[in-house]
Amino acid sequence: MSRTIVVGAAQLGPIARAENRQSVVSRMIVLLEKAAARGCGLVVFPELALTTFFPRWFMEEQADIDAFFEAEMPNEAVAPLFRRAKELKIGFSFGYGELTRENGVIKHYNTSIIVDEHGSIVHRYRKIHLPGHQEHEPWRAFQHLEKRYFDAGMEPFSTVNVFGGVFGQAICNDRRWPETYRESALRGAEMLLIGYNTPVHYPLAPEHDHLQCFHNHLSLQAGAYANGMWVVGVAKAGKEEGCDLIGQSCIVAPTGEIVAMASTLDDELVIHDCDLDRCSEIRKNIFNFKLHRRPELYTMLTDKSGGNSK
Repeated sequence: MSRTIVVGAAQLGPIARAENRQSVVSRMIVLLEKAAARGCGLVVFPELALTTFFPRWFMEEQADIDAFFEAEMPNEAVAPLFRRAKELKIGFSFGYGELTRENGVIKHYNTSIIVDEHGSIVHRYRKIHLPGHQEHEPWRAFQHLEKRYFDAGMEPFSTVNVFGGVFGQAICNDRRWPETYRESALRGAEMLLIGYNTPVHYPLAPEHDHLQCFHNHLSLQAGAYANGMWVVGVAKAGKEEGCDLIGQSCIVAPTGEIVAMASTLDDELVIHDCDLDRCSEIRKNIFNFKLHRRPELYTMLTDKSGGNSK
């Protein structure tokens, strides 16, 4: 029995600060319908897909910050997306700011969900590796206040059995960390879905600006190959409120090859027939974990002191 799923990477172009969720959801539905017409069983949207990338602004009033978060999911604004996907019998994933209460304490997470073809949320992931800074740094061309506006996810990477395979999620900066892929692979993930909002300009090391697209693909491809898994990386792209975001959303095979890639910085759909059984090409051979890994000797990986890093 074939375990091939047609996957659509649904890149979004810029979202203005004044653009409302209804407008964004309408754009997402257009991509969803295109994907359904081309036989997709899963459509992957970016990180913080419903709003502009708001951590670029310093805001002092909590009400202003909370306006970018969702207190429930699904909610009235995204209901049309859930409804249309259910009608089309197509699954999807997307990221958003999640406002929730845990043990009486309000929490703000950078969250992504997987929704199955029946319209049910079957997996939720809260971003673990938060980049950026906490305090206002006016010398920057734009802020990156994820550490101020979000609580770090405290649950390990996890997987879900859906669409005939084993799927996991990560978000943006997570893709740069090898542990993201290895932990997910050890938990059985055959496909990892990763949304991102990545500026071209990096204020702390501007000499790396020309490498942003290269580093994006380097991380996705290395993670896919070293762990024998499909990786779907999807961008919010283009010039958003004066800030240039990289595009090049892509689908990466378990061999590390990019098999589909966006060519614009706008709303764009790229698709590929992803055979989940191809994971075994890697996992039964060069990266056979059971045969070749030596975890008993990787002692620095669990050394909480930080090791010898400076």
